[in-house]
Amino acid sequence: MGGLGAPLLTLVFVAGAAATWLAGGLLSRTTDALDTRFGLGEALGGLILLAVTGSLPEIAITASAAISGHLDLAVGNLIGGVAIQTLVLVILDAVSGPERPLSFRVGSLIPVIEGLMVVVVLATALAGAALPASTNIGGASPTSIAVVIFWIAGVWVVNRVRLQPAWDVHAPEATPGRRHVRQRHPVAPHPYASASTAKVIALFVGASIVTLGAGVALQSSGSALASSMGMQGAIFGATFLAAASALPEIASGITAVRLGDLQLAVGDILGGNSFQICLLLLADLLAGTPVIVAAHRSDLWLGGIGLLVTGIAAGAIIARPKRTFFWLGIDSLAMVAIYTCGVALLPLIK
Repeated sequence: MGGLGAPLLTLVFVAGAAATWLAGGLLSRTTDALDTRFGLGEALGGLILLAVTGSLPEIAITASAAISGHLDLAVGNLIGGVAIQTLVLVILDAVSGPERPLSFRVGSLIPVIEGLMVVVVLATALAGAALPASTNIGGASPTSIAVVIFWIAGVWVVNRVRLQPAWDVHAPEATPGRRHVRQRHPVAPHPYASASTAKVIALFVGASIVTLGAGVALQSSGSALASSMGMQGAIFGATFLAAASALPEIASGITAVRLGDLQLAVGDILGGNSFQICLLLLADLLAGTPVIVAAHRSDLWLGGIGLLVTGIAAGAIIARPKRTFFWLGIDSLAMVAIYTCGVALLPLIK
């Protein structure tokens, strides 16, 4: 797409973002419907499958960037994108109402564990930038492999805690909602409850194809736009591209909050962030070299911001601040302030 002008590239990028939003929402609903019918999330393999289907935009962007040689864009989207995607919690905080912050109402420690998963896998991935090439394993960084192992172990822990909690949390005024989408909602019906399984599968396949195509369009147009704007691919991937790929999470998160499923809404954001880092291994294998070595200082900077805002989000769920300011909890305001300052300082990082 390098031959297209900036206006056309912007149009392609916006169209890709819109397709990601619409197809991602359909993919989320059909995935929930299939999970309800087949019990996909009852086993570890099913949980991994659900995580993969929920991250198709990021998979398409990462694969396309790695194959085309835009390693800085892949790294920027995966590492730097954690911070901006964590800010989706700020949007959900605003949607949840002005009476109490979202972090106060969650009333569950499961999202805290998912937040700790993000910290573990992101810190592991960032450490890979310091390793020499002699440590590579089949063209992949050993930290990329370690990230996948840590993530699988974390998913097992989260699922075990969800099914067999070893503690009883007492959080007055909390409204965590359902522990899993398979639980019947007291008001809202399961998606596509009256549709045949064949129809749901057809919609799922169609939404997957559109989501993958939109991801490739976002990566191609995004890379060309970054070049025309004189912006590092890493920075573009960590900001505009990450924001576009987070649109399905915004839509599904808002729906979950409005249904009262606050635990699921927060957990989906943090859980998606941890799986996103696992895609570094996919990028390594497709590129034939560890992509983390293409990380700029800006990636490491934004990765650090991602760790910081994730820690704030997890800590706030435990601390449960009661007051809101401008419809937001103090934790949301802190995350916005930290991210804004971090992006403002990016031009100084060479």
